[in-house]
Amino acid sequence: RGAMCEGRPLRLLALHGYRQSERRFRQRTGALRKALRGRAELVALSAPHAVPGGDGDGGDADDPPRGWWFSRPGAFEAGEAAAEPAGLEESLSAVAAALAEQGPFDGLLGFSQGAALAAMVCALRARGDPRFQPVAFAILVAGFASRAPAHGHFYREPIALPTLHVVGDADMVIAAPLSRELARRFVEPVVLSHPGGHFVPVAAPQKKAYLDFLERFRPARGQ
Repeated sequence: RGAMCEGRPLRLLALHGYRQSERRFRQRTGALRKALRGRAELVALSAPHAVPGGDGDGGDADDPPRGWWFSRPGAFEAGEAAAEPAGLEESLSAVAAALAEQGPFDGLLGFSQGAALAAMVCALRARGDPRFQPVAFAILVAGFASRAPAHGHFYREPIALPTLHVVGDADMVIAAPLSRELARRFVEPVVLSHPGGHFVPVAAPQKKAYLDFLERFRPARGQ
């Protein structure tokens, strides 16, 4: 059964999309966790900011929709060049705390706004930012580069961390060109296209691509 069955499973810190939460993300990624069983485990983190007004997808007053940052007060639009984005520093601190307190982690997995945040963490870590424990790779699903001028510094130099970028050709929320643009910000991106929309795909071709990518970082037996 190959090298993937040796050693421990990889641990990934998972960052959900805008208007999701740790619990909602877990509910929506059951197929992914099943596909990765024995190979990698996901530990999801909830964003620090509740999204005001509305209870998001599948609402629950005890589990409000959350976001990593806002492009204008209480709202977020990925394509917006926000003049005054708010909330990012708290989210970076939350990720740093999770990496330190719940780690060690081998990699990051982000979806949509969570993928954009994961890319920012990769950029800071590649620069040697001491707040972030090291990770070996990131899987960025439906990611994008923030349009906010205040966030431009994240993308000034190519980000030196291995990444798998998952791009939905029919994604109506984060259009495929935005995800491809983010991939170009990295030194050695692997780009996986799928015909679907705004979700984490787990059909056979994507499952194989995830496992092939993760194989590169698999710990040796006994580690």
